[in-house]
Amino acid sequence: MSQKSYDNSPTVYLIPTPIGNLDDITIRTKKTLELVNVIFSEDTRVTSLLLKELGINKKLIASHNFNEAKNVSKLIKYLEEGKNIGVVSDRGTPVISDPGYELVKEAIKYNYNVVALPGATALIPALIVSGLAPAPFLFYGFLNNKDSKRKKELENLKQEKATMIFYEAPHRLIKTLELMKDVLGNRQISISREISKKFEEVYRGTIEDVMKEVEGAKGEFVIVVAGNTSENNYDNLTIIEHVNLYIKEGLTSKEAIKKVALDRHMAKSDVYSEYHKKDGNK
Repeated sequence: MSQKSYDNSPTVYLIPTPIGNLDDITIRTKKTLELVNVIFSEDTRVTSLLLKELGINKKLIASHNFNEAKNVSKLIKYLEEGKNIGVVSDRGTPVISDPGYELVKEAIKYNYNVVALPGATALIPALIVSGLAPAPFLFYGFLNNKDSKRKKELENLKQEKATMIFYEAPHRLIKTLELMKDVLGNRQISISREISKKFEEVYRGTIEDVMKEVEGAKGEFVIVVAGNTSENNYDNLTIIEHVNLYIKEGLTSKEAIKKVALDRHMAKSDVYSEYHKKDGNK
């Protein structure tokens, strides 16, 4: 069912806020913050400081990852009363790796308008300064916190041809880059640090080269990774032929089996069993 975004009915506005420089705020963002009756905010302390800078005073309701689901009833109540709602995250655009999804889903369920304002987000600036192919691209956001799950996610992305964009925290950055190099290979990447802030930096090169440069770096990071441009297609090879191909390239049988398992998204033990059973290698 279609909806007209601007029909003067109660509306949920998704409002981007600056990710660094306050001058990035748009005139429309300021006007919308003035328009809404109440603001659902990821961190009311952060939003309070922004509103103070803008000379705006609004009712704030904390709405973050741990309580958002409980806030949907409050949202609907305000909308039923004819009030307009603003949704903001600490920085950037709500819903994109930030709270807001549950509120949007509930508002749509009850046929209320949801309007998204264009504005600040980290992924697009990082992509367009990366020097890597801008389209197609895949925005992935944060990888899983657990090493085993993070590795599995990267293995599933290994054959992805689109440029990939990830967010990462400083304390996991090096570990994630090491894992990317191990799973994806030593690809070309770009890392943007502290976008739109005083100490903004961009690192470009292979994963191996960039790792040396970002050691000990602080702040918020966006990693842009080249897609898989390899023309290799192993569908016409048996597992034995595939393993032997890598052995001919200089890998040990153990290394070759591991690489084949990654290429084919198989368990290493299954490749090992198949290779030794059929080829008779010991």
